[in-house]
Amino acid sequence: DELSELAGSIERMKDHLRADAMQKLETEDAQRKFLSNITHDLKTPLTSVIGYSEGIIDGIAPTPEKQMKYVQTIHNKAIEMNDLLNELSIYNKIDTDSIPYNFTNINVKGFFGEFAEETKIEFESQNAEFNYVCDVADDTEMVADPSHIKRVLHNLVSNAVKYRRDDTELKVMLKVSDAGEFIQAEVADNGRGISQEDLPHVFERLFRTDKARNTNIKGSGIGLSIVKKIINDHGGQVWATSNEGTGSIFYFLLKKSSDKEEPSEQDSDN
Repeated sequence: DELSELAGSIERMKDHLRADAMQKLETEDAQRKFLSNITHDLKTPLTSVIGYSEGIIDGIAPTPEKQMKYVQTIHNKAIEMNDLLNELSIYNKIDTDSIPYNFTNINVKGFFGEFAEETKIEFESQNAEFNYVCDVADDTEMVADPSHIKRVLHNLVSNAVKYRRDDTELKVMLKVSDAGEFIQAEVADNGRGISQEDLPHVFERLFRTDKARNTNIKGSGIGLSIVKKIINDHGGQVWATSNEGTGSIFYFLLKKSSDKEEPSEQDSDN
């Protein structure tokens, strides 16, 4: 009996070591793919910056109008690279649980309205439609770090743009509503949608859906994991629903402000 128990323990240990080894290999493979995607995502806009700047230097853009178009493209591509580098910075801080927060009371309508106004202008330049609805009282406030919640919104909207359908005009709706002690925000799109198999995993780090893996859609696979981390650190929740071919809806909850609760600063941990 003792020998049987020992043999069983050894087999269980072997299974455990085998599982650990497989997980390590999968993690290393994911890291390699992650670095490959990041390299591509940085190289693409960088190539444009180099190309358009050389065009200006070589005189290919002789008129002020064409020069302005080149400079605007360079500016847009530089912003694209900066956004990606910022995401990488946050991604690295997730490992050490050291994302800095500065929580404050924010007027809900003012904050989301400003984001919606900026996004609507961007969408119009891309032949896409962005709509905004806010069903909360004018004086409603939430406790949040505005810069990080703006990143959450930016990541969700960017995700909708990335997975837009080729056969129809992209339409995105931001809806903000009262949910008792929380504010609920929804970002809905009419894009490609997510399979029911992939849906439970979309907030996992380095996860990319089947549609992303099987097409030329590029991405780091960290955007939605950052969304989840930020919302969780705010004491909220995030989830998604989706149907392939018709689009997705991403939801998140943020705590309302109250007279009893004072915002607090968090410099390095949560």
